[in-house]
Amino acid sequence: MTIFQEKVYAVVKKIPKGKVLTYKEVAKKAGKPLAFRVVGNLMSRNQDKKIPCHRVIRSDGKIGGYNGLQGQKRYLLTKEGYFR
Repeated sequence: MTIFQEKVYAVVKKIPKGKVLTYKEVAKKAGKPLAFRVVGNLMSRNQDKKIPCHRVIRSDGKIGGYNGLQGQKRYLLTKEGYFR
């Protein structure tokens, strides 16, 4: 795992329930503001249940993918109170 990946996962772990960050915001907080696509790729491959990758969304407000399961991502965000 790279240092950048570790930083990304640390940022994402701090997103509280019911809140989201964009891929771009995560990249910026991890120190590489232009690496938002890398963040998206990392989140799409994440298998660690301790990393709430469903709380990372697109800059246009769309939820984006969740290991290929958009419905599951929407369900989790609704359950946490992001969607009402």
